[in-house]
Amino acid sequence: MVNEVDYLSIISGARHDWLARCLKPCFGFLSLFYGTAVAVRNRLFDWGLKRARPVSVPVISLGNLTTGGTGKTPLVAWLSQWFQEQGISVALLSRGYRALPGEVNDEKLLLDRLCPQVPHYQNPDRCASAEKAVEAGARLLILDDGFQHRRLARDLDIVLIDAVNPWGYGHQLPRGLLRESKSGLRRAGFVLITRVDQSPPELLENLITEVKQFVPEHRIAHVRFAPRGLVNAAGETRELTEVTGKQVWGFCAIGNPRGFQQTLVDAGGRVCGMRVFADHHHYSAGDLQEIGSEAERSGAELILTTAKDLVKISEQKLSGLPVWAVEIGAEIVQGRLILRKSCGKRGWWSQRNKSVNT
Repeated sequence: MVNEVDYLSIISGARHDWLARCLKPCFGFLSLFYGTAVAVRNRLFDWGLKRARPVSVPVISLGNLTTGGTGKTPLVAWLSQWFQEQGISVALLSRGYRALPGEVNDEKLLLDRLCPQVPHYQNPDRCASAEKAVEAGARLLILDDGFQHRRLARDLDIVLIDAVNPWGYGHQLPRGLLRESKSGLRRAGFVLITRVDQSPPELLENLITEVKQFVPEHRIAHVRFAPRGLVNAAGETRELTEVTGKQVWGFCAIGNPRGFQQTLVDAGGRVCGMRVFADHHHYSAGDLQEIGSEAERSGAELILTTAKDLVKISEQKLSGLPVWAVEIGAEIVQGRLILRKSCGKRGWWSQRNKSVNT
């Protein structure tokens, strides 16, 4: 009845037409069933009636309370690179959400470029992937988007919360974007609040107060995503100053398009238009032709997208306009040292490595 973009506009309150007014109560009713099912499943794991499957090496999970849009990919890359610098053999495990049959999804394509030395296993059965990774020599596993995937035991759960939209419009799926209630944060070993630079200080302070109800303050860190440069489909790079003062037209298929639009503004661009597709959208030739035509009509000088979107297209120009992706880097602006200690110096880490090495 509605596509993903329309769905988000309805649950966010951006749409007020008759369809939105009819669907919101329906979504709310369905949320009751969804929330009950999730709560029962979590209790079964909490009480030991369902058991998580352990593996012989440490496992760190990065996940969300909400569906998508918190910036996991650059943080997965940051964490993988940090462990590599410590001389630890790392492997990534992910589900492969919305990958085409026989192919991998955009997140793997991007992580393969950002972390070329790190094996990445995509399989809905992440327990099977874990065994395969350990057999191949991995000494630490990073579980991407794994907070609700409780079948695989983990040693540390890192949960990301987007400061711009922390609680998914305040409701569980499908009325909102919460995968489970806020109380699920009690399982978290560490919380990363992302996009802190895009949130008003008073709202950020309120969010921290809410999170502290479930996680101690010393296990909360703050993250911003800073634009670092431009890259195109040929792998060519440009300084970010190429965007400054230019008329730019953006497109993306990510969980938080509003955050990307703010990134373009932060990079110095004058945004004259934006096309938003459903998260993980696979671009057709028709899509790209429309993007080029719309950008040309808007008077844009550059077409900008995300690194996650760029890996799915090969064109360097659309309607004669250069296409560049804005490269983003994760910066932990508060709590970096504590996060590193949580990942690398905890008792579980030394104990696990002792068993692996023997």
